[in-house]
Amino acid sequence: MRRPRPRRRGFLARLGILLTAVLPAAGCAGAGALGAGGETLVIAIVSNPQMEDAVALSHRFEAEHPGVQLKFVQLPENQARAKITASVANEGGEFDAVMISNYETPQWAENGWLENLQPRIDADPSYDTGDFIPSIREALSHQGDMYAVPFYGESSFVAYREDLFAKAGLEMPANPTWEQIRGFAKRLHDPEHGIAGICLRGKPGWGESLAPFNTVVNTFGGRWYDENWNAKLDSPEFREAWNFYIDLVRNHGEVGASSAGFQECGNRYGRGQAAMWYDATVMAGTNEDPQSSEVVGESGYAPAPRQQTEAGGWLYTWSLAIPKVTENKDTAWEFLRWMTGKEFVQTVGDEFGWNRVPTGSRNSTYDIPQYRKAAEAYAQPTLDAISVADQQHTMTKPVPYEGIQFLSIPEFQDLGTRVSQQLSAAIAGQKTPEEALQQAHEYAVTVGKSYQESGE
Repeated sequence: MRRPRPRRRGFLARLGILLTAVLPAAGCAGAGALGAGGETLVIAIVSNPQMEDAVALSHRFEAEHPGVQLKFVQLPENQARAKITASVANEGGEFDAVMISNYETPQWAENGWLENLQPRIDADPSYDTGDFIPSIREALSHQGDMYAVPFYGESSFVAYREDLFAKAGLEMPANPTWEQIRGFAKRLHDPEHGIAGICLRGKPGWGESLAPFNTVVNTFGGRWYDENWNAKLDSPEFREAWNFYIDLVRNHGEVGASSAGFQECGNRYGRGQAAMWYDATVMAGTNEDPQSSEVVGESGYAPAPRQQTEAGGWLYTWSLAIPKVTENKDTAWEFLRWMTGKEFVQTVGDEFGWNRVPTGSRNSTYDIPQYRKAAEAYAQPTLDAISVADQQHTMTKPVPYEGIQFLSIPEFQDLGTRVSQQLSAAIAGQKTPEEALQQAHEYAVTVGKSYQESGE
C-alpha cells in the first residue's frame, strides 16, 4: 500500500477559506512573546480530561524553568484542528507547540511544516523513545525520524455494563461481531429509564463520527477508494455499513446522537445512561475515575466489533509537535519532553489517581504496579487493541491510502467533514440514508478524480 504525497499547493488552496476565517481569532500576541516574567510559550491543545490534567500540573514545569510561562489555548476537537491546521499551514507562528495526531504528522513533516525532533531525542537518552509502543512511534515518524511525540495513544473498544448484561442474562463474547452488538443494544435499550442500548458518535467532523464509522466500513468489507482512486462509497459493502451505523444509533442509541461526540458519550455513559459505548480506549480511565463516573467498577471491555476481518479497531495518538517557524524551539522541546516523559505519568498517577494517567504510548506505563492494579479491567485490552490496529488486520481489500479511521491524504479534512455532515444529517432524520450517501459519494468522486488526473 502506498501513501500519496501530500500536495502542498492544493492543500493550501483548499485551506484558503479556513485560513481567512480562523487566523484572526487566534490573536496577535504571537508565540514566544516576552511576558512580565520572561518567556511565554503558547501551546494549542485539544480540550479533554487528559489534557486538562496537564494544564493543572503546568505550574510544576514553570517552577522547574524559572522565567518561562505557559499559555494554553484549549479548544474542542473540531475547532482545535481547524485553528492549528490554519496556523501551521500558513506559518503564522501563533503557537510554540501544537497538539496534532498521526493523521497530520507524516504529511506536515513532508511539507516541511514541523521541526524534526529526532536530533533532540537522540541527544537525550533518558527520554527513551525505545519505550514508546512501536506502532505509535512509527505513526509519528517520517523517513525514520520522529516529528511529534505521543501524549497518549489509543485504539478503540467497547465498554459495556456488566451489571446490566448479567441482569438481562447476556454475555459479551471474547470477540464480538457488530451483529451481536446490535442484538445486545436492542435488548438493553431502555428509554423509559433513560438508558440507551449503545452510545455512538454522530457529531459531524472527520475526527468525530467518521472515526468509529470508518471502522465499521472497514470490517464490513468497504473502502473509500480502490487502487485506482475510483470512489467506492456506492459499493454494496459501504452502503451496508452506512445503513447499519445509522439504524443502530437511531433505533438503539442515545438521544441527540447527531450532535454527540466523545465527550457527550463519555458524560452519558459515566452517568449510567448507556449500556454500551464504542469509542477510544482512553475512555476507560474516565469510566473508572470516581471523580467523573458513577459506574466505576461496573464495566467490562471487549475488542472493537468486527464483521469480516480479524480486528476492527483504529489507531490514533494525540501528540505534541513544534511548528517549523517557532522561534523558541529549545524551550518548546523542554515542554514536550516534560509532558510526554515517563516522569509525567508518575506525577499524574500520584496527583490525580492512576485511572487518569495518559496511556497507550509508553510500555513502561504498564509496568507500574499502581497502574496495573487500577487498570486491571482495561490495560491489557488496550495494548491488545493497539497491537492489531493496522490495515492488514482491519481491512479486507487493498487501498491507495494509509490510515484506518481516516485517509492519510490532505483532502480528508474537508472530504471527511463533508461526509460526516451527511452521516449526521441521516442520523438526525434530515435526509434519507440513501440521499445522504449519494451526496457523500459525489464528494469522494471529486477528490478521487484529482488523484487520477495527477497520476498519484
